[in-house]
Amino acid sequence: MFRKGLALKHEVADQLASDYHSALIDQIRGDDYQWQHGRLRLHLATEFGFCYGVDRAVDYAYQTRRRFPDRSIYLTGEIIHNPQVNHRLRAAGIRFLSDPGTDADGLGSNDVVILPAFGVTISMLARLQRQGCTLVDTTCGSVLNVWKNVLQYARDGYTAIIHGKVKHEETQATASQVFQYPGGRSLVVLDRDEADLMCNFIRTGEDATGFTQRFAGAMSPDFDPVRDLQRVGLANQTTMLMSESLAIGEMIRQAMLDRYGAADLDAHYRAFDTICSATQDRQDAVAALLERRDLDIMIVIGGYNSSNTKNLARLAGRRLRTYHIADASCLLSANEIRHRPVDGATTPATPGADETASSNWLPSGTVSVGLTAGASTPDSVVGQVIERLGEFTESDVPE
Repeated sequence: MFRKGLALKHEVADQLASDYHSALIDQIRGDDYQWQHGRLRLHLATEFGFCYGVDRAVDYAYQTRRRFPDRSIYLTGEIIHNPQVNHRLRAAGIRFLSDPGTDADGLGSNDVVILPAFGVTISMLARLQRQGCTLVDTTCGSVLNVWKNVLQYARDGYTAIIHGKVKHEETQATASQVFQYPGGRSLVVLDRDEADLMCNFIRTGEDATGFTQRFAGAMSPDFDPVRDLQRVGLANQTTMLMSESLAIGEMIRQAMLDRYGAADLDAHYRAFDTICSATQDRQDAVAALLERRDLDIMIVIGGYNSSNTKNLARLAGRRLRTYHIADASCLLSANEIRHRPVDGATTPATPGADETASSNWLPSGTVSVGLTAGASTPDSVVGQVIERLGEFTESDVPE
């Protein structure tokens, strides 16, 4: 297993720069994160785009292709939640085990498997090791930090309460860590509403059957809420909103106080801050941008299945009109834009679709636009969006 790269960092550096670098973004960084063009006044968040963990994961994938040019290479799933990056990896001949028609059962000692930045479940890891695959582990250090705390909970007999999305790869990998200890338990809660249901059960212990039905699929096997919610420890999917995680932690703490009293609180509740610093830095930068600048609209760039990008859009959307777009192709004209609804505030054009279309989105006259990008969005994509905005704002007359 390769956990610290494949000693080919310098050999792939030029290709990574060619694929993901943007001279325009370098220029904007050097100009105090501002860019003026025609009637456009663009303000870029001071923290945006690729974080260290994402940059490292993509770097390792490129090194893997260079190290094993004649071997079959697979990813267990998307390496990060960015369609452009995953498309480039597919174009390089790296196959995804999550794709239809691709089966992990046939893998063996001649195959190379890259583990994504989100990590993989302990059962998947054990399976690939049994089959003798060469493994390249790109699991983010922030995710590993969450696992360490979850393992400590399981070791000490605490149920891991994970604030996250139950179908997200990272949350699934994190929840699986408890199985390394006999009797390890986990429960995933999505938001404050679900946390409130759990806290009410902690206080009253009423309707255990209804509780298990409500959280079916979010609990570890054989989960018994009467037994397993007596001692809990809080963890997070690293890309969730910090404010929401803190609020959920306080809700659980208060529920334990109500049930067991202050003297016994430590025996029933633990918590660690497991939001990654890059996620928090990007959320803080958006908050600072909204406070510091008088903006007309906000644009957030990133994959529609990217949790940290969705949360950046949620933060901005509380303050002003915000458009979450995947890339520059979403900017159809100065009059029309395709975007993902923020918090479902807009009904998608097609039921179940990720996108909707809006018209009259770009104000006429001088327009002040705030812009940020999720931690899995490369500078090249951000630069393309800004260039496209520049095309729409050459004059005071919208297209």
